[in-house]
Amino acid sequence: MTLQQEIVGNAMQMAVVNLHPGQTVYCEAGKFLFKTTNVTMETRLSGPSGQGNGDRPSGGGGMGGMLRQAMGTAMQVGQRMLAGESLAFQYFTSQGGPGTVGFAGVLPGEMRALELDGTRAWFAEKDAFVAAESTVEFGIAFAGGRTGMSGGEGFVLEKFTGYGTVIIAGAGNFIDLNPADFGGRIEVDTGCVVAFEEGIRYGVQRVGGLNRQGIMNAVFGGEGLSLATLEGNGRVILQSLTIESLANALRKAQGGDKQGPTGGLFSTHTG
Repeated sequence: MTLQQEIVGNAMQMAVVNLHPGQTVYCEAGKFLFKTTNVTMETRLSGPSGQGNGDRPSGGGGMGGMLRQAMGTAMQVGQRMLAGESLAFQYFTSQGGPGTVGFAGVLPGEMRALELDGTRAWFAEKDAFVAAESTVEFGIAFAGGRTGMSGGEGFVLEKFTGYGTVIIAGAGNFIDLNPADFGGRIEVDTGCVVAFEEGIRYGVQRVGGLNRQGIMNAVFGGEGLSLATLEGNGRVILQSLTIESLANALRKAQGGDKQGPTGGLFSTHTG
């Protein structure tokens, strides 16, 4: 059953979801805005199982089945804890008739509804997830030690599989690109990547070589030492505002940590 949703607003968008009777949508804790009174809300530690039973007993397997389920839930929670994600999900189900629920991200910016048909997964940067149908499974993916340590924000990725609608959010405005339209590869600021389809190869590279121009790029260019690389044929969503640049602007406005000419590589904050 397709999720009926509408993304409204401008500078700080929200998603208004209309549920059919018995239909369930879940969100990361902290992304819920409002609901009608006939929509129930339940907080669980586990993500959806694909059958919509969450972390409730499946009814089979006796104590062994319950133990396996408990261990699976613990592994999910442990992964999210390691990734710095919310430990719990909130589930909303419409009872006795149609219902409405509202969700939003945590930063000024856009939202996007992605449709999964079971053939391709989607990957998103940490904290991009807002809400999804109970038929969409949420997981954590790791880009790999070397890539993640070089790229900072690229280490932990959210992974969405299954069928249905998943809603994500980012900062600033979005642009959709396909690396295949640009020779098969694009290079972007590591904080600008919001989401990309399965099949896109994600990596991190150093900005320039260890020469005079490479050092100038890293120290004075404002991009730090690394760029994200996206290769292949598929959809990529980028955002115009990075969390780092927003944080630096707020610190500067408060008279705190100023970047100066070094692009944030060195801090002038004295405590």
